[in-house]
Order: sequence, then structure tokens, then C-alpha cells
Amino acid sequence: MVEAQFTDRELDVMAVLWELGSATVPEARVRIADDLAYTTVQTVLRTLVSKGFVKTEEEGRFHRYFPLVARDEASQSALRRLLAKLCGGSPELLLSQLVAQGGVSTDHIRRMRNLLDLHLPEENR
Repeated sequence: MVEAQFTDRELDVMAVLWELGSATVPEARVRIADDLAYTTVQTVLRTLVSKGFVKTEEEGRFHRYFPLVARDEASQSALRRLLAKLCGGSPELLLSQLVAQGGVSTDHIRRMRNLLDLHLPEENR
């Protein structure tokens, strides 16, 4: 299976599809923060179709686009690339940079600690 890799613009469009479940070009266009031209959104969707990440069905005078890649799958793929390219494959480095950058609340740190504890084998707790 091909790993789902998206450009920033493709992620903008995919986020709409994940949120709505499907969308036409006009529906996607109004939900994207940037004021993109209709043809730009249409081109991005056609590219996603050609990559096999989105399917399309005719609906009246528009096409309706459906995501074929789940948000979780895309997140895992992006995280693997981020770890490999920016953190040398080190989850510890990623976590330490997240915390060291600030902006991570005490509550978030507590929840991360609890999540890590859940994944630690019983004998190592």
C-alpha cells in the first residue's frame, strides 16, 4: 500500500473531507480558511483522486468527493515522516521538544504521562 503523503494544500482539502465525510468543490471551498479559487480546489481534488486518496461520484452538475484515506492513517504517516526527518527517529526527542517549546499545559503533560504509563509494561512501572 502507498503511504499517504499530502502537501499542505492537500491537507487543507482532506481536512474538509474528513470533517464532512464528502464534499463538492463549492462545499470544500467555503470551508477552507484561505480564499482559494474554485479551480484551485478542483485541481487539488483531482490530484487527490489521481493519487488514489479520494474517490469521486457524479452528483448533478458537480462531483462529490469522498476520502479513501482515514485521518488516523494520514496522521500516522505524517508522524513517521516527522520523526524520521526532524527527530532522527527518536520519539523522545519529539516529546522533549514539544514540552520544551512551552505552550503545553500542565494538564496536557499530565495526560501525556498517563498515556505513557498505560503503554508501559506492568513489570516496568
